[in-house]
Amino acid sequence: MVETLTRETWPIAAAMIQQQNILPDGSSVQDQAAEGWAATLADVADAGFTELDPTDSWLRIADLSPSRLDEFMAVVAEAGLTIPAISTARRSVIDAEHGDDYLAYGHRVIETAGRIGAKAVSFGLFQALTEPQKKALWFWTAQGHVNPDDPAIWDKAVSRIGELGRHAAELGIELALEMYEDTYLGTADSSVRFVTDVDLPNVKLNLDLGNLIRLHRPVEHWLSMVQKTAPFAGYWHAKNYYRTEDETSGLIVTAPAPLEFGIINYRVAIKLAIAHGFRSAFLVEHYGGDGLSVSATNRAYLRRILPKRL
Repeated sequence: MVETLTRETWPIAAAMIQQQNILPDGSSVQDQAAEGWAATLADVADAGFTELDPTDSWLRIADLSPSRLDEFMAVVAEAGLTIPAISTARRSVIDAEHGDDYLAYGHRVIETAGRIGAKAVSFGLFQALTEPQKKALWFWTAQGHVNPDDPAIWDKAVSRIGELGRHAAELGIELALEMYEDTYLGTADSSVRFVTDVDLPNVKLNLDLGNLIRLHRPVEHWLSMVQKTAPFAGYWHAKNYYRTEDETSGLIVTAPAPLEFGIINYRVAIKLAIAHGFRSAFLVEHYGGDGLSVSATNRAYLRRILPKRL
């Protein structure tokens, strides 16, 4: 992170959620030759990005061998990109079957972030998509996994996130917890309670409110959520959605939207967060269509509304 942030220098990373981990021939991006990685990252650079979050739904850089990680970082540098943060997805440390493995993986992510100079990592408590979610056009319209209403599991989550947070602090890394429906970070109030229970200065909230306002169910107003969570804002996944609510029928419909056109007013949200000390990187993402190009328009919008100089 640069010492003095401006709208031109604020790190805004491209997400890789639009990229598949499995290639058309059935092989994994994990085993892909460096030339294949380079072709993918060339698209990111051509879209005008100077920062990238590899996003482990595309590539688990924490599981690359040291030599392969060096290969990947050489490709990143050749493309003119840097990595300000690493995001994990669907690898919850309280997963009933894989939680221990995901906790160990989380430590590897933190070590890898330190090795490559990334200043933040994002973790969540959401799990693999359910079969109905996999079949849906938009996965958030089908029911996903729900964190149990069990104080012992809550405490286990707090303990394990605290363990990761202390490891991250040793390396000067911020840990951001992604807000996501039906998890212990599934509402503003629960998220604030959870991060307060963890109680570490480097553990923040990833204010990915798009994950909540896209739901086809009643949700708290976005501004109310921002007002509650802004004091804890860290590495921020930014996306937006159109949202229509018919008060007569109760029908709720959402769809992905470019950042400046959706229901969340990011000009207001970001000003609130900055007023509370937010200085972390952004990640811009978009589901559907040419997600990379829409993410590029999201980056341009953020550049326009961020402060000229802090």
